Amino acid sequence: MTDPRTWLVTGASSGFGEAIARTALSRGDTVVGVARSAERLSALASGDSPGRFVPLVLDVLEAARFDVAERTVRDVVAEVGRLDVLVNNAGRTQIGALEETTEDEFRALFELHVVAPAALTRAALPVFREQGGGTVVQMSSVGGQVTMPGFGVYCATKAALELLTETLADEVPGVRFVVVEPGAFRTGLFGGGAPVLSRELPACRDTVGPTRRYVTTGGGTQPGDPARAAEAIWQVVTGDRAPLRLVLGPDAVEGIGARLDRLRAELDQWEELSRSTDLPDAATPAG
Repeated sequence: MTDPRTWLVTGASSGFGEAIARTALSRGDTVVGVARSAERLSALASGDSPGRFVPLVLDVLEAARFDVAERTVRDVVAEVGRLDVLVNNAGRTQIGALEETTEDEFRALFELHVVAPAALTRAALPVFREQGGGTVVQMSSVGGQVTMPGFGVYCATKAALELLTETLADEVPGVRFVVVEPGAFRTGLFGGGAPVLSRELPACRDTVGPTRRYVTTGGGTQPGDPARAAEAIWQVVTGDRAPLRLVLGPDAVEGIGARLDRLRAELDQWEELSRSTDLPDAATPAG
């Protein structure tokens, strides 16, 4: 039997974070759940896992600073003894064309979706190396590969986190990295007041308007079940092997599959021109 694990889950008060925390707790693990207030964590703190749920009040944007991230991980290990799984889950939806997005909105989303997870991952790696292993779960999105008008900045943050993590998988042997790419799941991401809606410009109404309507009216209609997603994540975290990218939901599978087909077709179509740019005397790479 595997010894109980210790999980650090950001954004643990709702959605995927809460579902992952509940799944881990139900298996006898310890969970350090992060949210911006203790009240947000009260449902988990009052559950039937006394002593195994540790609330941590922290605005994840603060952890975008490397020193804060390092102190946070250090304090977690001092409090619970070890860290086995880091789940970078905290996030939000932002809707707006690039022209509609303010500088503050743009920078804040990159801080939340890229810099903070990178800082926490960076802080956890020495712990995992010393322990001889660990797992980093990056909660991305189908938007890390598939774009939609109005989601450009959001998708850019997820794509950046995915490529950073793909590199880490080569840089840090012995640590398991899992990028989770969910499709439409019934979380609170589209709930009232949750999405950041950039100021609408008339010039973008026809392209971004349908996305705005989808986000502002589609909450509660998504087909995906967060509890089943959490179970799938549990399986790859605790199993003998895991994919680098875990795609969740039929819509995500179909959307990403179609994108890969388009990329292959475009590469093939332009291959002759692409290959024509070496110096005439350049050696052909072995292969």
